[in-house]
Amino acid sequence: MQIWSRCVAILFLSLLPLTAAAADVKVGLMCPLTGKWASEGQDMKNIVSLLVENTNAKGGIGGKTVTLVVEDDAGDPRTAALAAQKLASAGVLAVIGTYGSAVTEASQNILDEAELVQIGTGSTSVRLTEKGLQRFFRTCPRDDAQGRYAGAAIVNGGYKAVALLHDNSSYAKGLAEETRMVLDKAGVKVVFYDALTPGERDYTAILTKLKAAAPDLIFFTGYYPETGMLLRQKKEMGWNVPMMGGDASNHQDLVKIAGPEASSGYFFISPPLPQDMDTPEAKAFLEAFQNKYKTVPVSVWAVLAGDAYKAIEGALSAGAQTSDAMAAWLKQLKDMPGLSGTLGFDAKGDRVGEFYRVYSVNDKGEFVLQPR
Repeated sequence: MQIWSRCVAILFLSLLPLTAAAADVKVGLMCPLTGKWASEGQDMKNIVSLLVENTNAKGGIGGKTVTLVVEDDAGDPRTAALAAQKLASAGVLAVIGTYGSAVTEASQNILDEAELVQIGTGSTSVRLTEKGLQRFFRTCPRDDAQGRYAGAAIVNGGYKAVALLHDNSSYAKGLAEETRMVLDKAGVKVVFYDALTPGERDYTAILTKLKAAAPDLIFFTGYYPETGMLLRQKKEMGWNVPMMGGDASNHQDLVKIAGPEASSGYFFISPPLPQDMDTPEAKAFLEAFQNKYKTVPVSVWAVLAGDAYKAIEGALSAGAQTSDAMAAWLKQLKDMPGLSGTLGFDAKGDRVGEFYRVYSVNDKGEFVLQPR
């Protein structure tokens, strides 16, 4: 009996290295599964989960199964800090997320101190990559790039008196400031510059102030829930001034909030959705997504979470198994096929390449990509 027990113990111990060798590769995802951006978060989870399934169906990474560890940040900085702490303790190799610059910023130092690579997806504030954090990246462009494109779109549209409205968030205020600098240089008059309070149900007071400034265009740089409310209430006032948005407007719930009639004619700038791209990667992804979920992605930000996963998968497949090795690999990455276009990062961790486009909303509430 003692001999048998000793043999079993030896056999068990001999299997431990094999078990460890076969351990899962854990990737973290931080996204808003609750709160006002919950539909964004759900699509992020769906897209990254689908890509993880595809990876595992092909044998995983280096023979190891990929496990996705998801934490809800609720679109709130405090909750995001807790989510980051949980992911840092969960044994993940890298973290994807999140949506919202202020929310991402609350997680940055926590994940960096844990020596984890983080790839933001909907966090465009310039300062996020100006801190010198060597493990932070993002698949979305920066506000200054968007501000230049937005300013050019306004100038090319022939607008002369522009109202700039933001919501005091890092993203929206940064975009408004960058756009104002472009307009000032181009000689376009900014007749109104102020902020609203996000999450309110009645914006008639701010709309009345806006109307008194007599702009020929309103550029609200905030998120789609408030955009929808502004469009609907502007319509109720009988005020037909054109309105424009940034890439945080690229979400179909905007039309649900505003209504098709009020949203008709609204336009915004954004990276393109997969359904508007003709690359093999975008087509294959869109087909797989539609087959699994019977719909299309509701916004580009969830797709950029998929791009973040593709970048992490590429690094791990190339043998970059530590955070420092992964960061070094990502900083030399150029022209890798992604879901929203080619992927690559500069030394600061910013995505390289110009891929903004203009969308307009038609009378059916559909987002229509405009020709260049």
